[in-house]
Amino acid sequence: MAELEAERAFLTTAQVALHRMYAEVVDRDVQVIGGEDNDERFTNEANQRAKEMRTHALLDLPDVPLFFGRLDYEQGTIPDLDQIYIGRRHVHDGSGVPLVIDWRAPVSVPFYRATHSDRQRVLMRRRYGFSDHAELTGFEDEPLTGVIETDQADAFLRAEIERPRTGPMRDIVATIQPEQDDLVRAPLHPSVCVQGAPGTGKTAVGLHRVAYLLYTERERLGRGGVVIVGPNRSFLSYIRKVLPALGEVDVRQITIDELITRPTVAIDETEAERLKGDARMADVLRRALWSYVGTPTEGVLYSKGSRRYRVHDYEVVNIVSDLRESTRYAPGRNALAQRIAHVVLVRMEERAESPDDRVQNAVARSKPVKDVLDSVWPRVAPEQILHRLLSNAEFLAQAAPALTDEERTALLWSKPVRSWKSAKWSFADTVLLDELEDLIERRTGSLGHLVLDEAQDLSAMQLRALGRRCRTGSATVLGDLAQATTPWAAGSWDRVLGHLDKSDGVVEELDRGFRVPEQIIRFAARLLPEIAPTLSTPSGVRTVADALSVVPATESTLADEVIAACKSALAGEGSVALIAADDQVARLRDAIAAAGLEVALIGETEDEIDTVRLVCVPATLAKGLEFDAVIVAEPAHIVAAEPRGLHRLYVVLTRAVSRLQIIHAEPLPGALG
Repeated sequence: MAELEAERAFLTTAQVALHRMYAEVVDRDVQVIGGEDNDERFTNEANQRAKEMRTHALLDLPDVPLFFGRLDYEQGTIPDLDQIYIGRRHVHDGSGVPLVIDWRAPVSVPFYRATHSDRQRVLMRRRYGFSDHAELTGFEDEPLTGVIETDQADAFLRAEIERPRTGPMRDIVATIQPEQDDLVRAPLHPSVCVQGAPGTGKTAVGLHRVAYLLYTERERLGRGGVVIVGPNRSFLSYIRKVLPALGEVDVRQITIDELITRPTVAIDETEAERLKGDARMADVLRRALWSYVGTPTEGVLYSKGSRRYRVHDYEVVNIVSDLRESTRYAPGRNALAQRIAHVVLVRMEERAESPDDRVQNAVARSKPVKDVLDSVWPRVAPEQILHRLLSNAEFLAQAAPALTDEERTALLWSKPVRSWKSAKWSFADTVLLDELEDLIERRTGSLGHLVLDEAQDLSAMQLRALGRRCRTGSATVLGDLAQATTPWAAGSWDRVLGHLDKSDGVVEELDRGFRVPEQIIRFAARLLPEIAPTLSTPSGVRTVADALSVVPATESTLADEVIAACKSALAGEGSVALIAADDQVARLRDAIAAAGLEVALIGETEDEIDTVRLVCVPATLAKGLEFDAVIVAEPAHIVAAEPRGLHRLYVVLTRAVSRLQIIHAEPLPGALG
């Protein structure tokens, strides 16, 4: 007890030190450079921004412990410091002596890597237990010398995972496993792709990798920025607190439709949406764009005063031929004007004139040259080209010889609008417009690092759009091919990386499910031979008593069984989710609320999820979420709701950290029966 009190006293000391560090930053004046020069204003703004970021990073979050572990090293391993506390950020005592070491620092690595057979000069590892309000409740010591009688590390991992939860996702910084740590600390380049079975912590690995890279490569990543792209707003709401808890507040977290900022109104049929995401559309768009470049039939006659200078038609033909598809469309048009003007300048020099660059630019802007440009290499807008493709069967056939007649018919609008300026675009259309925009004029700038979560659901064209925003940066790609629920999914991870233009990326697999009990993983894995036959069967490292139960019902008693299951789950601790098909979940929510239970609906009441223990989850929004207890209503209905319904069911069945209850009136899918 005395040692626990001593640890609590040290925690108080560290908190006081953090408050002092915070106050020092707040009270520090930002250096202001006088004058109105643009560079000076930029410096002032950059200094202010740096101060704001540092201030946010030093906030003492009330529910986030300052440290979670301790390492006792052999004497002399670290000069003047044989014992270090590991935490989410660095804290010092004011004179430079560290009180808490950032988990990302090299000296912290043995906390995750040291074993009894490879101690890395560590004598003992201590792990701390905290309440939800960051009150230090206890600790467990794991000696790395002598005889180890119990596997204390696994016991701590299990206790931390099974600690009841409500609200958003928590960080896993205290329980990162060696195979996860390898991925978290992987270098910035090459890109990393993580194939992770349910419960392996791939999302947490990706978030902690971002925090680690910002620690080791902050200056480089600060120039381009870091963006996390998630599948939907519900998912992003769920993960939103992880990075701030790790001291990183300057990471943008968005969905892909928010990243590609164009208004969307129309909704595609499934087959049209699938085709618009197909990699073949890149060639269709390229062919459509360059079809606007024609063959010159006349030369150029430029007049200056009484003199005439001619560029023959065959010379213009050769220039156009050289430039066609050798550059982006808009720069090619500009280059054509300059090339023609250069020939005129040569003619002038042949007559002993001395033209300069100003003369060449004047020729390039002259009416005779503009007339050639407008007839041979006209200005085009992305919307103009896509409107013509989707409304003109003949033009689509010319641009898309690789598509079948049936596929081209599926792409064409049934009722084309008259003008591209009045066209209403779907989200799949905006991705095609983004591709055309880049073909016309290269996108400038590049993200420093891009994280794609649930990447298995992205189409080839979406991946190309994301890759264009990260041309010189790197990526962390996270997903599970068994959870691919979209009909336009790009396919294998090699293809995904290729479409991202990150073919040198490394594909790693996580197949140990830490967060989903073995009984649940084994049950859900019965679907794998049908939905993902190339993947190995994942394993769970935990078994939980009564983790899985299947309850038969009738159509008339289904709602009553669901309500009873919710009440039973709420009698325990932690978060509870009812997951059902999208067209069924609202009715079940209403029935649960009518029974007197406090319940929220994900996708409708996001702000309540932090405080309400019981949430109803549409099956299409379940991906990436996890709950202590999960009740799944009518699996057959989930399967029947969409073409890849079995993939969706696999997602739904693997959301529970402790217990899964399946309630069904209709027969279970064959593999589960």
